[in-house]
Amino acid sequence: MTLLEQMGQKAKQAARFLLTAGELKNKALLEIADALIENTDKIVEANAQDIKNAETNGIKKSLIDRLILTDARVADMADGVRQIAALPDPIGTVLQGNTSSNGLKIEKVRVPLGVIGIIYEARPNVTSDAAALCLKSGNAVILRGGKEAINSNKCIADIMRKAIAKAGLPEDCIALIEDTSRASSVELMQLNGYLDVLIPRGSAGLINAVVENSKVPVIETGVGNCHVYVDDSADIEMAANIIYNAKTSRPSVCNAIETILVHSSVAEKTLPAIKARLDEKNVTLRCCERSADILSGVELANEDDWYTEYLDYTLAVKIVDSIDEAIDHIAKYSSGHSECIVTSNYSNAERFTAEIDSAAVYVNASTRFTDGGQFGLGAEIGISTQKLHARGPMGLNELTSMKFIIRGNGQVR
Repeated sequence: MTLLEQMGQKAKQAARFLLTAGELKNKALLEIADALIENTDKIVEANAQDIKNAETNGIKKSLIDRLILTDARVADMADGVRQIAALPDPIGTVLQGNTSSNGLKIEKVRVPLGVIGIIYEARPNVTSDAAALCLKSGNAVILRGGKEAINSNKCIADIMRKAIAKAGLPEDCIALIEDTSRASSVELMQLNGYLDVLIPRGSAGLINAVVENSKVPVIETGVGNCHVYVDDSADIEMAANIIYNAKTSRPSVCNAIETILVHSSVAEKTLPAIKARLDEKNVTLRCCERSADILSGVELANEDDWYTEYLDYTLAVKIVDSIDEAIDHIAKYSSGHSECIVTSNYSNAERFTAEIDSAAVYVNASTRFTDGGQFGLGAEIGISTQKLHARGPMGLNELTSMKFIIRGNGQVR
């Protein structure tokens, strides 16, 4: 039996304990939150080594931002855990109930998925967010972070395991794979018989690798080729503000936009206003020929740009002649994450929300709101861009399945 199989076996045993853990789960979560605060200096020190390694390895600054943990960010992690503890426990919720003609009382209730594997990159705060969500929803979790954050992840996982043991839960409710080689990642993808579901959270390359190699069910998350379409009736200042926020507030996250589409009838007025805002952050614009004729100091886009999730201060720009063309462009190139229309036309807003097939569709608001916390779900395990089981921000309910409980008094068939 390999080390990972042993880890899976222990996680299955821990998951059985969690089935009847009840309030112990909240007690453990509050212990985790307190322990994160108490060990802030230790976490930041471990993170400093990861930052140093990242800089030595030439990782770009926008991605290093995802890696950094400060005192404030550790406090946010602890606060996120407390928020999850305060949420209603989904386990045991009756989703449907009825009494059959022969007197059987039939209920459909929420139950944990069991053991969840999570493969993620760069962001060490995912370690606490994911563990807390899995714990609250009654699932054991096996975490496999990227090599960029290994020191931070090891420190955080160790703190959490000790905290839940103090609360009376098995420490194997939370496990971290410390081997960051490709081999460990592939073995986790193929840990059939131990994992109930695998959730990748990171780049398109990571997600594609998991989908192609996994022998356990996968929920796809993360890739965000997101768009803003500026309609012919849009308020120009509103459009510029939304685009500025959606691109520059944190360009390395999946709900940041990567392409803007601007209606041709307002392009000459709108594009310079948008560029003026984006110039404040030195955003590189990769433009179609028509938009490049209006703007100076930009690069010409090619076909690949419409597919690209830059995760950086780069934005693709295209002029379209109608809302139909905008919708067609998004249908072709979008990853199904988050899209926005800026418009004053009610009919166009309704068309956009009805016809855009993405997890989150916005009217006159930044795509940066696609987030479990912003949607009232607490922290999130990721943003699902698929359609089966879960879609959009995945909170507690999305980490559950259901079963039927049938009560009778001797009925036979």
